[in-house]
Amino acid sequence: MNETYVECLVARKQNPLSILIKAAVIAVISVLVILSLLGIPFTLIVAVVLGFLAAYLIFPMLSIEYEYLYLDKEITIDKIMSKQKRKRVQVLDIGKMELLAPSASHEFDSYKSRGVPEKDFSSGYADHKTWYLAYHDENEEALFKLEPDEDMIRAIRNIAPRKVREF
Repeated sequence: MNETYVECLVARKQNPLSILIKAAVIAVISVLVILSLLGIPFTLIVAVVLGFLAAYLIFPMLSIEYEYLYLDKEITIDKIMSKQKRKRVQVLDIGKMELLAPSASHEFDSYKSRGVPEKDFSSGYADHKTWYLAYHDENEEALFKLEPDEDMIRAIRNIAPRKVREF
């Protein structure tokens, strides 16, 4: 059996809003702790509950990485939150891929003019080279914005050479 395995990890750009959210949550918790020290009832309980919510729900959503895994004609995209929680976001079959090309290519003008939805699984940095993957199956048609490395591009090109464009 001839299987190709390629893994690529892409860290999402830190959003300036996420820094403000973290600072605001920490400031509110600090104020609640100070108020509890001054004798105001139930503020310590609210601070502890807010701290747990922030640690387990809010903060993990602010630090995101994407992992692309290519194995046996299939691309699996996982979302990793705070390097602790992993969630499978998408599984793409290369046989149902229509086109893979750099995002600056004009190959995708027809998709964009038809209003095909775009799903962004890239880092968000403007200077990184991104690729669009046009995908169509019985459930959905979408453009996936990815940031694969050269090994992954080469592996996909070996399986579907006519569907990969380098320009």
